[in-house]
Amino acid sequence: MQNTVLQDEKTIIEVQRRWRPQTVWLRHIATPLVLLLLLGIWQIIAMLQIYPSFIIPSPQSVAEKFYEVLLDGRLWLHTSTTLSAVVSGLLLGVLCGIVLGYLIAKSTVLESVLSPLIIGVQSTPIVAYAPLLVIWFGSGPTSKIVTSTLIVFFPTLMNTVVGVRTVPQSLRDLMRVHRATQWQMFTKLEVPAAMPVLLSGLKISATLAVIGAVVGEFVSANAGLGFLITLARSQYDTALVIVAVLMLALIARTLYGLVSLLERYLLRWRTH
Repeated sequence: MQNTVLQDEKTIIEVQRRWRPQTVWLRHIATPLVLLLLLGIWQIIAMLQIYPSFIIPSPQSVAEKFYEVLLDGRLWLHTSTTLSAVVSGLLLGVLCGIVLGYLIAKSTVLESVLSPLIIGVQSTPIVAYAPLLVIWFGSGPTSKIVTSTLIVFFPTLMNTVVGVRTVPQSLRDLMRVHRATQWQMFTKLEVPAAMPVLLSGLKISATLAVIGAVVGEFVSANAGLGFLITLARSQYDTALVIVAVLMLALIARTLYGLVSLLERYLLRWRTH
């Protein structure tokens, strides 16, 4: 009986070993195939002229518009404006969220005082605050940075609180037995323990930062991809709208990828 079980386990391991390269190969080609399929469907709809070209332009029209705004410098101007607000809001929101989240995680009194205010602010859609932020901080980049910061702040704060509070009490007791200082407790125990949860939240925050900046640009701006979308929409230039949306998706995906690389680097010890 035992020999049969061992033989079955060896068979399963062998099958997994053989299928692993195929799984990796499928994973790498799946995304390009899906994109090509969607592009083909889009092209067919455009060729059949089911909708007017100003509603659904062809992929070729979008490519030509991309080339046009790339050459005249508009694409770089608006992309760099939005990217600057996104990165600034992301860094500021993450910093504020981590600091306040750690303080709340260590103090139940502070949590009782601030939780109603924080939940009240975050339960209201950021679109409702955007006009006020434009009035208070002007139509320049500051209001977009603040909008992005607010939308990033809450998930970072919550993940910091959860990460710090999930540190096992037994490990804390062990550190105290070895007479660890508060700084050693923070750097050697709490930071490593909270890092996986915090980095998971940072992935979400990286995409939310783009939303925050664009919402601010929708309300009032003279540059940025959100402004470009609003301008193109008013001119029924759907191809330009699609170009701007694709650039926003590219920014969000790039930031997500960078955080993933950071996560892989900082948590490489988990694979050993």
